[in-house]
Amino acid sequence: MSLSPSRLPLVAVVGPTGAGKSELALELAEHFGGEAVNADSMQFYRGMDIGTAKLGVSERRGIAHHLMDFLSVREDTTAAAFQAMARASIADIRARGKLPILVGGSGLYVRAVLDALDFPGTDPLIRARLEGELDAHGLAPLAARLELVDPVSAARISDGKRIVRALEVHELTGRTFSSFMPERRYMEPTVQIGLNGDRAQLHARLRDRVHRMVSAGLQDEVAALLPQGLREGRTAHKALGYQQFLRVIDGESSAEQAAEETITATRQFARRQITWFRADPRIHWLDWGQPKLVDAAYEIVRASTGGQP
Repeated sequence: MSLSPSRLPLVAVVGPTGAGKSELALELAEHFGGEAVNADSMQFYRGMDIGTAKLGVSERRGIAHHLMDFLSVREDTTAAAFQAMARASIADIRARGKLPILVGGSGLYVRAVLDALDFPGTDPLIRARLEGELDAHGLAPLAARLELVDPVSAARISDGKRIVRALEVHELTGRTFSSFMPERRYMEPTVQIGLNGDRAQLHARLRDRVHRMVSAGLQDEVAALLPQGLREGRTAHKALGYQQFLRVIDGESSAEQAAEETITATRQFARRQITWFRADPRIHWLDWGQPKLVDAAYEIVRASTGGQP
């Protein structure tokens, strides 16, 4: 089934890790004639496959997936750079009469694509200095500084990378990082479908998934990425599972302990994702366990086109 190019919305499939976003995106792409645009920031990295639950080529049903595997583990990107790449991919997909489907749980990256969102510039010297302070003194002093200059951002963010970014923006522009977050306003006709479900069931799904990753060779995948610069990259080595199994390789932990730590960290991450996406009233939420889930998603997309089949 296909939609008229003039009636193609941008579809975004969002929600917590483990909710089944990739599978639903495949169903929508097959049904409506679409292509996927990845918005999971850890799936940008080549070789990080098992630990990110990345669909293998043979699992993609012949459907094109954009913005996967374009970074080495030594490299990094920004939300602003991703915004430009994703919007270019979406425009290309639509120009070919296909339905663009953004899929992933990296909340800021999703919003960067969907909304009228401008990003302040960067200063490598300021960034490097702040990162040096983070490495030397830990998170607490920077978090305290952010609380003084931007209490709104301080209440929202807790990881070192984003605190450094918020302080960099304040020092560079004199404005708070939070002041750059706009009202929710789509750049183009868009429909968001969110997947969520029973919390206990999600926890069980995440536990099972981590154990499958370990059985599939997550530790070997981490070891294979070391010669490619996994430790040297600023972001990749912090990914869930990878940082835990790096400690196993270093002899600081056991595989069993790393698996349990990964399960705990993944549950915490999923909770933060749910909080982020629940704040967006425009999302159409579906329970992943509901009968005829896929049919319900089809109807949401069809309704966004005025009922056109």
